[in-house]
Amino acid sequence: MSKYRNNLPQLNGHLFLTDGGQETTLIFHEGLELPFFAAFDLLKDDAGTEILRRYYQRYADLAAARGIGIVLESPTWRANPDWAAKLGHDKNSLAALNRKGIELLEEIRAGCETGDRPAVISGNLGPRGDGYRANTRMTVRQARDYHAPQVETFARTNADMVAGFTLNYVEEAIGITLAARDAAMPVAISFTLETDGRLPSGQSLAGAIRQTDEVSSGYPAYYMINCAHPEHFEPVLREAGSWRERIRGLRANASRRSHAELDASTDLDAGNPVELGEAYRALREWLPRLTVVGGCCGTDHRHVEAICDACQAESVLLAAGGV
Repeated sequence: MSKYRNNLPQLNGHLFLTDGGQETTLIFHEGLELPFFAAFDLLKDDAGTEILRRYYQRYADLAAARGIGIVLESPTWRANPDWAAKLGHDKNSLAALNRKGIELLEEIRAGCETGDRPAVISGNLGPRGDGYRANTRMTVRQARDYHAPQVETFARTNADMVAGFTLNYVEEAIGITLAARDAAMPVAISFTLETDGRLPSGQSLAGAIRQTDEVSSGYPAYYMINCAHPEHFEPVLREAGSWRERIRGLRANASRRSHAELDASTDLDAGNPVELGEAYRALREWLPRLTVVGGCCGTDHRHVEAICDACQAESVLLAAGGV
């Protein structure tokens, strides 16, 4: 039975961490072959599942050490029909692996959660196409129908919510939102941004949030930004408006490289963890409701630890009346 589906604790203003760049960690630090960046494929056998268990446990231990909650995102960013077919999975095996991803996180939660450190389980969805390019676009209806089976699979598990990540055009974001509403699942919507702070489709972040809220009657529990460096989007956050209060999560890249440069890279640009943490701390001026912090491409537990340290230090200053 879901624990938090009707009362997500990360909406209560307390800091939560989430993980870093799962796929880049598995490829560059674990030395794994990960075709199509599909971490969910590791769930097909015990050895792969154990690798993922160790990955999540490191973040669960970090949350415990910092005395804060955690949002556990399932390793299912690529677990939709188009990507799964490239790996030889049919709809039945795909649904089974989506369920197994949630079951793994239930095991992690059972070992780490306490009354003052909630562990939220989120069923993760990724884009149908390339996360960096808006070159294969669906209508809202098509996106709703495409993502509905994965959302419905998560709804039949103990997942507390679903989250759509690395979304690069608004119609897919709206489709996922409406599929989540159909299944009575809370949803977080995370957009990826280019070096100019806009979605790859060219739309502004403010416009994408406002349009998604308008069409869905404000259904998303909150919005996030992922897979972009803070200096790429900090200027657009200075645009006044209540839309900024809808952003509660941030999973930035460690690298300042553009998406095109990242796509062509054969090395890992891990950036500077302390510098990234300080960037998050500075962004809290423009994101007053930011509570869920983690990383994306190039980040690992070191970056998330530095981010938590910086954000917790900022919270202490605010509580003390500092500046």
